[in-house]
Amino acid sequence: MKLLAIDPGLGGITIRARSGPVRDQLLQRVDPAARKIHPAMGDEALLGGLDLSATLSAGHLVQNAGLLAEPGPLILTMAERAPVRLAAHLAITLDRHAGHTLIALDEGAEPDEAVDPKISERLAFHVDLSDVSLRDVSPLSPGIAGQPPTAPSHQRCADDKRHASGMTGGGFTPTRGRGLPCVSPETVEQITQIAAQLGIDSLRAPLFALRAAKAHAMLNNRTDITADDIEIACALTLAHRATRIPAPEEPEAPPPEQSKEPSAENPLKIPDELLLDAVRALLPDNLLDRLAAQKARAGRGSGSGAARKGNRRGRPLPSRPGRLSDGARIDLIGTLRAAAPWQTIRRNTTGRGGLHIRPGDFRIKRYEEKSDRLLIFTVDASGSAALARLAEAKGAVELLLAQAYARRDHVALVSFRGTEAELMLPPTRSLVQTKRRLAGLPGGGGTPLAAGLRTALDQAMQAGHKGLTPTIGILTDGRANIALDGSANRKQAATDAQQMARIVRAQGIDAIVIDTGNRPEPVLRNLAQTLDAAYLPLPRADAARLSQSVATALGD
Repeated sequence: MKLLAIDPGLGGITIRARSGPVRDQLLQRVDPAARKIHPAMGDEALLGGLDLSATLSAGHLVQNAGLLAEPGPLILTMAERAPVRLAAHLAITLDRHAGHTLIALDEGAEPDEAVDPKISERLAFHVDLSDVSLRDVSPLSPGIAGQPPTAPSHQRCADDKRHASGMTGGGFTPTRGRGLPCVSPETVEQITQIAAQLGIDSLRAPLFALRAAKAHAMLNNRTDITADDIEIACALTLAHRATRIPAPEEPEAPPPEQSKEPSAENPLKIPDELLLDAVRALLPDNLLDRLAAQKARAGRGSGSGAARKGNRRGRPLPSRPGRLSDGARIDLIGTLRAAAPWQTIRRNTTGRGGLHIRPGDFRIKRYEEKSDRLLIFTVDASGSAALARLAEAKGAVELLLAQAYARRDHVALVSFRGTEAELMLPPTRSLVQTKRRLAGLPGGGGTPLAAGLRTALDQAMQAGHKGLTPTIGILTDGRANIALDGSANRKQAATDAQQMARIVRAQGIDAIVIDTGNRPEPVLRNLAQTLDAAYLPLPRADAARLSQSVATALGD
């Protein structure tokens, strides 16, 4: 928080934690004047707009200033629920470097619930308090274990702001007679290379690291950047952005001893391995698993049904101009706001007093609701491994159905074997009916993958007409050998499967390809690419792992 007070150009911090005393301890360090933003807050409250009552009373336009008009700290509660519209407004505000800082409170309960990338990309720091207990947090009032008491929050904020008095939009200016903290070109290049080794493709990350190093030096009343400043800055700004773990390098011979004080002739040089070690220390243990889950669910949406806009029910959206027809509901306040600026002109034109409302002023209420989702399991019931594969599918379907009421999901089951595919279970949320249908599911025979895709597509189209959002989950080892015409032609079977995949993609239907073979099958990977679907190689997966992988890919 002190670094943000010194340099607002660092953007802010993401705090991942559920509401509780641990998070409250950290938030006590935030400026008490910070303004809170809710994900459901409208554009008018953020950006300002017409003050309707004051305008009607005064007879001339009176504008309200929004929360984003004045620079200062902002607190975004439930940041993981921020809609795209709000994320865009905050991103534009932070890009202006007008003195705003944002504390994004990420209260996500699952790994896939996270702050919109447009926001997190512009915040230098990230803190995860998920596994932190209250005993691990240093108290803010008189300390324990010999720690000194900490100053009250308002006093700390005032002290921190004194450091910020020398900050301009692009960097530091001398304060109290001290010079600028400076970084050599070699250090800039080194930090950029470290970011590249961590798989960070955004230039904001090394820029944040440089600003954080300068702010840390200024916090400690230094005019020169030290190795500690750079190591701390890299750890705070790069660790949570890493997309790969760099392999440790072989130790090299120590370089010749240099002067401890950096200068133009002798710039500060830190071994790359020291900076990487500082970042590795803060890398999450499940980094690779988390990145794999993000890649698997890329493009799969938020895990719920598609958003549908209407004028009757759902979450309120900003009103839009429209006509009073087809059961549309008028937004009275919005209509009055649209008409207010023209009242003087209309009165002078018509010579009549009162309120003048024209058809072009009408604003129609809009709502957004999420449709129910249908997960269509398309199961390969052919070959010698059919019994094991079907057992996995049965268990996975039952596990998914057990959570269907919470997620409002429906489940259908399509099996393909021999020369054709069959709808074994129509869309349902009934666990009893599902178990009864799954018990008699047969297996064995050829692999008509294209027929399975066609039957799943038919079900998906029907579901779409009923207002559901379908997703096709294909469970197979990929060895298609039966064409759509029922002939045993492996080459034609592969061609037919690709053709059906292109049709599924053209209809805009999401899909997941689950490879149950003993080793990943290139044919299935190509099929997933054609479908624009997530590809999950899961050899010998049990029902629990299968269900969990599907839920992760869907973004649940």
